[in-house]
Amino acid sequence: MKSAHRTARPLSLAVAALVGLPLFISGCGAAGNSASSTEPVKEISVVDYYNNEPDKSFIGDALTACGTKAGVTIKRETVPGKSLISKVLQQSSSKTLPDVLMLDNPDLQQIAATGALAPLADFKISTDDFAPGVLSAGTYKDKVYGLAPTVNTIALFYNKDILAKAGVTPPTTWDELKSAAAKLTSGDQYGLAFNANPTYEGTWQFLPVMWSNGGDEKKIDTKETEQALQLWTDLVKNGSVSSSALNWTQADVKDQFMAGKAAMMVNGPWQIPSLDKQPALQYGVVKIPVREAGQTSVAPLGGEVWTVPQTGNKTRQAKAAEVVACLNSDENQLAMAKVRNTIPSKTTLAETFASENPKLATFTELIKTARARTGQLGEEWPGQATKIYTAIQTALTGNASPADALKQAQGQ
Repeated sequence: MKSAHRTARPLSLAVAALVGLPLFISGCGAAGNSASSTEPVKEISVVDYYNNEPDKSFIGDALTACGTKAGVTIKRETVPGKSLISKVLQQSSSKTLPDVLMLDNPDLQQIAATGALAPLADFKISTDDFAPGVLSAGTYKDKVYGLAPTVNTIALFYNKDILAKAGVTPPTTWDELKSAAAKLTSGDQYGLAFNANPTYEGTWQFLPVMWSNGGDEKKIDTKETEQALQLWTDLVKNGSVSSSALNWTQADVKDQFMAGKAAMMVNGPWQIPSLDKQPALQYGVVKIPVREAGQTSVAPLGGEVWTVPQTGNKTRQAKAAEVVACLNSDENQLAMAKVRNTIPSKTTLAETFASENPKLATFTELIKTARARTGQLGEEWPGQATKIYTAIQTALTGNASPADALKQAQGQ
């Protein structure tokens, strides 16, 4: 879900490419505000959760390069992802927020609602050409507070050799998916693997079948969402998907696929570096099937946004905005996408990127219609996401029918 992923590309080459790029900050549109101090800003602080390699070093070098262009030194702190929000809320209450803050996009709403972030329009940072879903992910009450240089989503991976041997073509509809998964299930090999654990990851992996069928997160006990949950339930009940999916993470799903214990899997592009370490593993990627031919495949949008907190110092905020604009420049979007197996957020860049990176073409296509999880519910999304994964667990364990599971969860 998050886009802090490993890369198959040599890090040293990628960093060199990024640091050497011309980062046109003035072209990004960061403008100064009325200064709250006449002293020049020499250093700005940054907080993010890229605490694992190679992202830790790569993002660090990107920040350093952008700081240099803005004429400031970067004082960076990386924290574990699970600790970030509690830390930010504590900093907000104690008025010790950093100058630049990275957030996982579903968390932006909660932080923006506290008044802790400055609208990027205050600094005239351009939002032109960003995909609609990307802007939605960084928007709170019609104002853009954060921008993601790159984004990701999920699709259906399939083992080319296993499918060819079974005479199965990649499915495009639910009926085809059920038929293919059943035919590909044999011995210790399951036809499909997905993650249905009781966390936001379980909800994230369910959203494509729910949204593509017209399901709505505002009210989950509808026929459209019931049909989607029935699909998940049927796949587990008939043995095409292991019941262990109730506890698997997306990394576990990837491991099953790599071990040949799953012919297909639902997962994201961040798994590609691991998959490519096994040259014998020939795989393809297609959109997650829809219920009926003609429906649009709608996937959730993943990725992190960079924001400018309300620190009270307009001069420092203006410098921070230059760094945020720089991180979102065309050059940096392309460099980050190549290194991190993600997709540039600008639509024109994404098209070029897809043609040069065919393994990511399906994900690039999906980004065009991908939806921000907080797009409709804003800061209320976490509560509804919890209801969704609760219903999934109830149905898949056989404790209630999909319809009843959704009704029970919606009523909570």
